[in-house]
Amino acid sequence: MSNDSSLSLDELNDRIAILEGNIRQLIEQAAAASGEQSEARIADRINQQNDELDRLLKIREARQKK
Repeated sequence: MSNDSSLSLDELNDRIAILEGNIRQLIEQAAAASGEQSEARIADRINQQNDELDRLLKIREARQKK
């Protein structure tokens, strides 16, 4: 995400909701996955999604404090 600071609060909330949904789906995939490589790829993707979610939540929190 290049410049999330230019997003409206509604757009930021939409992206947060999408990331939360992605994380839920990845957790379901991880539960059904078999094989070390598959599990590792899903775990990496979950970590990426969580990092992005944390970043957007911090942006939203900073905006709400203003």
